[in-house]
Amino acid sequence: MSLFRKFLRSASKSDKNKDSKDKEQSKYMPEPKIPTDENFMVNFKKNGGKFLYCSEKSEVLEIFNQILNENNWNSAEACCFDESLKEMFQTDDLKFSTNSEGAFFLSTCEYLIANTGALLVSSNQIKEKKLHELPHDFVILAATSQLIDTIGEGLRGIKNKNRNKIPTNITTIKTFENKEESDFMSYGSTTKNLYLLLLEDL
Repeated sequence: MSLFRKFLRSASKSDKNKDSKDKEQSKYMPEPKIPTDENFMVNFKKNGGKFLYCSEKSEVLEIFNQILNENNWNSAEACCFDESLKEMFQTDDLKFSTNSEGAFFLSTCEYLIANTGALLVSSNQIKEKKLHELPHDFVILAATSQLIDTIGEGLRGIKNKNRNKIPTNITTIKTFENKEESDFMSYGSTTKNLYLLLLEDL
């Protein structure tokens, strides 16, 4: 995705050498809207999440194996409620169960919320578990098509996708590292060590 590649490059000289006259003229103009994907990346990293962009499925599997090696999870038991993920990420040694005492939690999410850098999940992913009942370490697979600007868009999307039965236990995961000065919106939230595997699908 060109915007992700653009974001990961260093700023160009033209960006750094903006004319003071241009700044004076633009100070009364509204702030330019940051693209959704770029806004999410900035806020997600600010929250302490580990962002891993993948252009194809083979890259997802490769990075997943690197995460297993980095954390010594190769022979571990992973908590996972999604049968398709179990099949996709199956290795010779990794075991899957619905035991929330597993080494890490493997899941998808409903949406990625750009303006807060949070992940929106529901009972489709976490069943009726509270976040504190799940392992501390999360590995989440999501797609670029799940990027949205606000939680309101996400709630409408969930409703539209699940007209017959709206999922329960809808919540956001936002705090991915311990911070001495958390904003009040994060008060009481459960901190998770989160790896996001973001697959390009647009």
